[in-house]
Amino acid sequence: MIDSRVRFRHLRTFIEAARQRSIGKAAEVLHVTQPAVSKTIRELEEILGVKLFEKEGRGVRVTRYGEVFLHHAGASIAAIQQGIDSLDRGNSGPPVRVGALPTVSARIMPRAMALFLKEDTDSPIKVVTGENMVLLDQLRLGVLDLVIGRLAAPEHMSGLHFDYLYSEQVRFAVRKGHPLLAAARFDFAALRDYIVLMPPTGSVIRPFVDRFLLSQGQASFPRAIETVSDSFGRAFVLDYDAVWIISEGVIDRELAAGRLELLPVDTADTRGAVGLTTREDTPTNASVDILTRTLRETIAELGL
Repeated sequence: MIDSRVRFRHLRTFIEAARQRSIGKAAEVLHVTQPAVSKTIRELEEILGVKLFEKEGRGVRVTRYGEVFLHHAGASIAAIQQGIDSLDRGNSGPPVRVGALPTVSARIMPRAMALFLKEDTDSPIKVVTGENMVLLDQLRLGVLDLVIGRLAAPEHMSGLHFDYLYSEQVRFAVRKGHPLLAAARFDFAALRDYIVLMPPTGSVIRPFVDRFLLSQGQASFPRAIETVSDSFGRAFVLDYDAVWIISEGVIDRELAAGRLELLPVDTADTRGAVGLTTREDTPTNASVDILTRTLRETIAELGL
């Protein structure tokens, strides 16, 4: 029997504190005071009879019991969100809320969405681009229906299902006419003389990049800028003699148009799986299934 003392505010507060790893940050997001968040979590811990959080530095971390409860709490909130979305839609279809990494947004989504719109599902559509961990958190909370991007590390895939679509690798891109392109023999160490745009720490491709750089004898660069913004990266590398370390899908159009070129660096070891991530315990609706089909059609057209 469900304990009637567990309220929606308990679940929402617990999930936000777990997501932010901070009581203070959770309070900011929920627009309540920090003592109110602490009180709500204490109430939930008393009801469940277990400790859900432990202090870690200036923040908190979820305990083993908390990790188990987080999976089910997230599913409950997701179900409530779906119920709300199903009301007052008139004749429109179910909503389609997609999270996509920048590489997918630039390379796959435009054509896939054009094909999807031809199906006349009348479904409201939302496409969100962001970092992988942020998108996966939103997926767990039911804010998104699916996420399209690289396969996350196993510890971040609890309660989620990954369906493979294609593979892609990281590239080293520069503007047309970059000095490094004129060298008779490319020297990897010469990258240290230029500004290098890097995927930020915590991003899904950063471990691939770090391992590759170490294999080349480079742990870091003297002048590096970490960014997840494809618009900033594109503008900066086109205007300056910088080097952009980025997934190939993000720069696919610039390469085809000749605005960017690739340095002769063999990055085959950075190849990783790209696919669809969904919640294991939540069935998809017809509109999401149609979008999945158009994504596969687009990938087939591109020959990926």
